[in-house]
Amino acid sequence: MPLTFTLDPVVDPALREGILDLWTDVSNAGGAVGFVPPVTSDDVRPTLDQQLAGVADGRCRLLVGHTEDGSVAATAFLTHNTHRLQLHWLWAYTVMVHPRHQGKGYGRALMAATEAAARSVEGIDAIRLGCRGGHGLEHFYAACGYKEVGRVPGAIRVAPGDDRDDITMLLPLH
Repeated sequence: MPLTFTLDPVVDPALREGILDLWTDVSNAGGAVGFVPPVTSDDVRPTLDQQLAGVADGRCRLLVGHTEDGSVAATAFLTHNTHRLQLHWLWAYTVMVHPRHQGKGYGRALMAATEAAARSVEGIDAIRLGCRGGHGLEHFYAACGYKEVGRVPGAIRVAPGDDRDDITMLLPLH
């Protein structure tokens, strides 16, 4: 069952709740998307609202992958840099696929759709993203064409005594 991707969808209450459920479920499955389990929807909601405010005011873009039944299965947010010397690349963040869909190729499909979305923006030469060490995510992103360009050891503290590397990945588009 392939995903259907939509860039800049209308964010209605149903989509908002679908993304909230996705983000909560990914977090509770141990996904590296800004939280440490256990979390509730109430924990995630303020961060989602902040990101959706950025979508509403044009600071960032939202890419959503839906299954055939219309449920939210994957997301990525894309944001432009505001520094005048870094306008030629954008950030991808909160990149996630629902745990029940892991192993179906949806992650690769999401990254291909993210690349296509970035290529549709005039003047963008690369996509940059950060990932948390300890999950092997850098290997997944490398398989999608990204190159590790930076690593800060122990920069992410997920718990006392559990520090992870902050890894920066880059996908040149030209």
